[in-house]
Amino acid sequence: MFMTYQNSTTEVKKKGLSRFIHFGKKIGHGVAAVGEGFYVVYRHQLYKHPNNPDNTRYVQWFCRRMCDVFNIEVRLYGAPAPREPALWVSNHVSWLDIPTLGSAARVFFLAKAEIQHWPVVGKLAKGGGTLFIQRGSGDSVRIRQQISDFLSRNIPVLFFPEATTSDGTAIKRIHGRLLGAALEAQKPVQVALICYVNQRGELDHVAPYVGDISFTEHVKQVLEMPRVTAHLMFLPRIDVDGHNIDSLTKEVQNLMANGLKELQQHVVKQPQA
Repeated sequence: MFMTYQNSTTEVKKKGLSRFIHFGKKIGHGVAAVGEGFYVVYRHQLYKHPNNPDNTRYVQWFCRRMCDVFNIEVRLYGAPAPREPALWVSNHVSWLDIPTLGSAARVFFLAKAEIQHWPVVGKLAKGGGTLFIQRGSGDSVRIRQQISDFLSRNIPVLFFPEATTSDGTAIKRIHGRLLGAALEAQKPVQVALICYVNQRGELDHVAPYVGDISFTEHVKQVLEMPRVTAHLMFLPRIDVDGHNIDSLTKEVQNLMANGLKELQQHVVKQPQA
């Protein structure tokens, strides 16, 4: 009885040590990736012209490094990621969507203006061309104008029209006010869809950032999770000619809902009948 208890205790200690070593390696890789990001920003002086569309290649490189750190394999479906300027929209499952999307598409992301003042992260995001927008109650008109200005200067922009994260099973209601930026700039809308699948072929339950979990705790869970495949599909572009905000919102809603169902049918293991 004593030997059994002792063996059990030893096994628990080994597992704890193994998790500690694994977590430590991931933290080390993450710190190294952030350091490399700062090196690229200053080596190529990206901070001088952070929203130069040519800089998206460096954003893409950094996003691929972060996918490696977080143990995410990205697989692409549908048409190749286009290079022409467009207003990009995607379903929103997690903060992991940013490195996932950025690893495959050369785009700039929108972020709240206050993030540029955050230690480390703010400077790296600013140097990498993140588009900071002033947000406030009922300020969608100002944000739309800012996005339209970016698009008019041929700067590709991506935002999440669901306005919140989901568990990835379905598309939530699309908020279409910011789609008006594409109408004002006369740029097409590019839809992207993400589906996170675990090693058992099921929708992953660790990657989604939902519920009451803190950001720090979720990062810890992600660093400890087994390899996850992020299936990413690009749909044909939507020409905005002949659209108004209502009709464009409806089309984006339908395309995203049907497209996600189609993607899941291809990549998620279906239960046996």
